[in-house]
Amino acid sequence: MTVTWEELGWQRVAAGVGRCRLPVWDCTAGLVVGAETALLVDAGSSLAEGARLRAQAESLAGHRVTHLALTHPHFDHVFGAAAFAGAEVFGPVGMDTLLGQTQARAELRADAIRNGLEAGRADEAVDSLTHPRHLVSGEWTLDLGGGRQVLLANVGPGHTAHDLAVLVPGSPEVVFCGDLVEESGDPQAGPDAVPSHWPAALDRLLALGGGDALYVPGHGAVVDAAFVRAQRDALARRFGVSP
Repeated sequence: MTVTWEELGWQRVAAGVGRCRLPVWDCTAGLVVGAETALLVDAGSSLAEGARLRAQAESLAGHRVTHLALTHPHFDHVFGAAAFAGAEVFGPVGMDTLLGQTQARAELRADAIRNGLEAGRADEAVDSLTHPRHLVSGEWTLDLGGGRQVLLANVGPGHTAHDLAVLVPGSPEVVFCGDLVEESGDPQAGPDAVPSHWPAALDRLLALGGGDALYVPGHGAVVDAAFVRAQRDALARRFGVSP
């Protein structure tokens, strides 16, 4: 029996492209279905959440998740990655080095627990933390077969020092933004943010998708280019960055 996006709590954004809003932190995960392939964008906040995401994504795709793109190195986006054994994992250049640092892993664990993740789940995720094997420094075209291609673009720094976006061509085009864009609250600028570069990162995001694309934030509802542009201008004012 074929399962629908809606039955699993996912939003179909375009043909073969969808997203879901995960509980607790309202973090977004995305799915792009190819021919006998599937790309998941971000992996959730724990191994258990990653396993649920994988099961749902594979039910929707009708086959296994073969590729995983991590948009940035925050716990609610990467802690579920180890649940995707066998998938080709992509991330922005520098993420692998960061995730390999003892101090960075300790900070990820502390941030997760501070935000409410149970300590045992945080320890489990840190102990099995998956590093991206394929590192994107500029743009990387990924062929998912059946005429489906996606573009992985390193558009940061901004929200972090390592920010990856995923463009899915089509009608409409869909851009998965990671936490460079947030709709359910003000963009969060933690100690690893690079505020002076964030507006420029959103300029690159807008150039990538164009005026008619749908933009999928890391948190919140799908938005349009006008929303991204307004958030870009607000960030420039907030951080004193010249237009």
